[in-house]
Amino acid sequence: MLRMLFTGGAGFIGANFVHHCLERHAGMRLVVLDALTYADEVENLQAVNGCSSLRFVHSINTDQDLVEGILRDVRLDTLVHFAAESHVDRSTRGPDEFIHTNILGSHSLLRAARKVWLDERTVDDRHRFHHVSTDEVYGSTRIS
Repeated sequence: MLRMLFTGGAGFIGANFVHHCLERHAGMRLVVLDALTYADEVENLQAVNGCSSLRFVHSINTDQDLVEGILRDVRLDTLVHFAAESHVDRSTRGPDEFIHTNILGSHSLLRAARKVWLDERTVDDRHRFHHVSTDEVYGSTRIS
């Protein structure tokens, strides 16, 4: 059985992936962690509201203790990290928010996964961390 944590699961891409997973994988356990910032809407998850396989947690991705607890308590084996500040115009007006979410948030998630999966060995050796983002986070590519 799949047991997954999605960060940023109320955003456009994340919410569509939530819907896709719940439709394709009966019996999966899914936790969505989202801060519900300017790019996220809990309404994106309205169609799956009340689904017994889904739990929504309203929080930021830098709360490492919370993430560790979720990974440990639900015995999650996959973390799909969609959460990111990705609007370039906003980043030039307020870069601290981008550093906090994109860099410190990703770092907190990696540390939580390492602690629970590798140090504590709470879940067997089959665990995955996927980071899904945009060019605003990864940078643009040059095609020569």
